[in-house]
Amino acid sequence: MKAAVIHAPGVVTYDTVADPSIENGRDIILKVTSTAICGSDLHIYSGGFPQPRPMVLGHEFMGIVEETGREITNLKRGDRVVVPFPIACGTCFFCNHQLPGHCENSNPEKYGPEGGLLSEKGGALFGYTDLYGGYDGGQAEYVRVPYADFGPRKVPENLTDEQVLFLTDIFPTGYTGIDWGEVKGGETVAIFGSGPVGLMAAKSAWLRGAAKVIIIDTLQYRLDKAKETADCETILWDGDAKEVVEQIRSMTEGRGADVCVEAVGFEPDRNFMDRAKAVLNLEKGSPKVLEACMSAVRRGGIVSVLGIYPTTYDNFPVGQFFDKGIILKGGQAPAHKHIDILLKYVVEGKVKLDDIITHRLPLSEISHGYEIFKNKEDNCVKVVLDPWK
Repeated sequence: MKAAVIHAPGVVTYDTVADPSIENGRDIILKVTSTAICGSDLHIYSGGFPQPRPMVLGHEFMGIVEETGREITNLKRGDRVVVPFPIACGTCFFCNHQLPGHCENSNPEKYGPEGGLLSEKGGALFGYTDLYGGYDGGQAEYVRVPYADFGPRKVPENLTDEQVLFLTDIFPTGYTGIDWGEVKGGETVAIFGSGPVGLMAAKSAWLRGAAKVIIIDTLQYRLDKAKETADCETILWDGDAKEVVEQIRSMTEGRGADVCVEAVGFEPDRNFMDRAKAVLNLEKGSPKVLEACMSAVRRGGIVSVLGIYPTTYDNFPVGQFFDKGIILKGGQAPAHKHIDILLKYVVEGKVKLDDIITHRLPLSEISHGYEIFKNKEDNCVKVVLDPWK
């Protein structure tokens, strides 16, 4: 089959690889009909997450069941499904507590309670390095889906792939940021990052009854997309984080936002001084966006961290965290927990997901897709790929 394979930082190619096969009775083989490039894929592409051997990428995918393992009774050949991005067994302690990203069984070689970039990890993810299980991903013609009696959800035939594809990751992830923020109605939500996850967080904030939604980004075209698809107020981060924080306070009677959602992660736009500090402190990337969230949130407010942070950081503002009484929540989104209600929102027409797509490409153009997404060229916000064109 054909698939997108990473060979080294910045090198993703369209390769011929071995077809996947059933390895366990709870597996299915899925013929992938649609897949996408996620912002977190860029952390592998940039080298921020190490991957020493070639691997098929991709954790946002859906398709048609081609083959089922002997223990699969809820799916059959021909069923059309969307697949949550964590690989989770459905039976362990964490799965039973709706924390599939911490599954105790899907990542046995790297799993452990400690956590961190190069120490023990949580559960597995599709196509996301050997640290997260080493499973090939769905930027391919076919993919093996483990624990398929727990993860995949059947999709109504009247919905197109693009209407439901983002139930795999970015919609549950954006929604998780709002759920962690305990949005019940009437709140001001500030979202740092107008990429796909930030846009889904904004849509989710409206679904949960927010009174005001503000998106912050360093690129005007991404803010324009936020206005177009999520009807948000916007702030251009053009240099000083303090100016952004002051703007948010001026929009909230001086208090700050009730909820701040960090949807950027450890690889934000950085100047020379930011990069030099990271080198001196032996850090990967920068926590500058998280620090801005902690300044912009009101006292007693909540900061939801959806962006990836793989390592420790010097001078983390613990004093500010304590003095302001901030609630800080973060981690891999529990996609399985939310996917059913989110599918219902789509079915009922309460939310539109495919309006954030800016580029539709055949899988054969995967290298180009990664380049324009990583470098934010051609006003790229979201790339969707067809493995069969």
